[in-house]
Amino acid sequence: MLPIVAIVGRPNVGKSTFFNKVAGRKISITENRPGVTRDRVTAQAEWQGKPFTLVDTGGIELKSDDVLWRQIAAQAKIAVETADVILFMTDVREGITSSDYDVADFLRRSGKNVVLVVNKLDDYSPDKLFEFYSLGLGEPFGVSSEHSRGIGDVLDKAVELFPRNEAVEDASLKIAVVGKPNAGKSSLVNKLLGQERSIVTPIAGTTRDAIDTRFTRGEKEYTIIDTAGIRRKRSVEDDVEYYSVLRAFDAVRRADVVLLVVDSQQGLTEQDVKIIGYVHEQGKPSVVVMNKWDLIEKDTHTMKTFEDKLKEDLKFMDYFKSVYISAMTGQRVEKILSAAEEVYEHAGFRVQTGVLNDVLSDAVRISEPPSYLGRRLKLYYAAQVSVYPPAFALQVNDETLMHFSYERYLENAIRKAFDFSGTPIRIFVRSKKDE
Repeated sequence: MLPIVAIVGRPNVGKSTFFNKVAGRKISITENRPGVTRDRVTAQAEWQGKPFTLVDTGGIELKSDDVLWRQIAAQAKIAVETADVILFMTDVREGITSSDYDVADFLRRSGKNVVLVVNKLDDYSPDKLFEFYSLGLGEPFGVSSEHSRGIGDVLDKAVELFPRNEAVEDASLKIAVVGKPNAGKSSLVNKLLGQERSIVTPIAGTTRDAIDTRFTRGEKEYTIIDTAGIRRKRSVEDDVEYYSVLRAFDAVRRADVVLLVVDSQQGLTEQDVKIIGYVHEQGKPSVVVMNKWDLIEKDTHTMKTFEDKLKEDLKFMDYFKSVYISAMTGQRVEKILSAAEEVYEHAGFRVQTGVLNDVLSDAVRISEPPSYLGRRLKLYYAAQVSVYPPAFALQVNDETLMHFSYERYLENAIRKAFDFSGTPIRIFVRSKKDE
């Protein structure tokens, strides 16, 4: 496992700005108000040739009675427990506060390696750092995250404190969990992980960032990515939520498999269809997760009724695979990882060229291509050219004669012959002039 470096501190001291500078891209949402970063956010980074996992956390207010602040603090505590090195971030402009002393005391008792970072030191002066020795955490490192000053010294110290073991490449299956707000995404993530990994409240929009967590089941490794709820555009009210949605779309692009979590009580909505449509366009294998199934009144035909409705609403991707679960009770949750493994395997399946051409030749004999202005489409040759998603190149006499409906017919012939359920496939048509 890569060494883990966690950034902690009270709200609004510049943790996320520091995180983004080290990560090399804007991952954490930064805004000049407390509470913007709520969950743990991670990124892979490297310093002095040594890779590590960097973790951003929400601001710690250890003595707050507010339910959300208490959960944010709980997330930060978990980050501390799992980290190899802690970067304790403070603010030179505001000086040391009572919250800083509370966090410092907590970190001393944790027994972890701690690097004290004094941020927003735009004009370096050693005199400004003296008071921070009173936190009892050793030498303070003055930095300006905004202007990238002093960050290298902090990372030098962090690398010195890394455990002496070899880092390994992340070969885990990356699963993004997406859907509308309050569909139960974070509850599902927590149930899969067996811990309170993401903040869960009845308030829609609690998760703001895309959050990666690596875990193991048996001999298999996974990275689960919890994302912010994706609202309709006219419902995105502020910049923070706008960037949260961008994070969710970015999570889809870098995932191996996507879980679309749907509230069964509401059924598949127009927004759900738009989200899964984006997943389809990105060529990602996916599973439609019908959550809150325990709250549905059922008879012997209920699941079939829901499945028929999904087929109607998802005509553009009738290859979909669905699972009916309850994240709250744990009903059928164990089926999700096996379903994710299955659709990922389908996305990587390769068809032998000879077998593929036999299948398509049979399809053409059963239903000849339509003619246009006296010319008929001829299929010469087919080959699979890639996987993830599976892509097929068809060589024909004139690609302009390939009607969409006939291309769809050939796709269905391929799907009937080979199990590509849960994954889109791509077909590319290329012309070859008759000899």
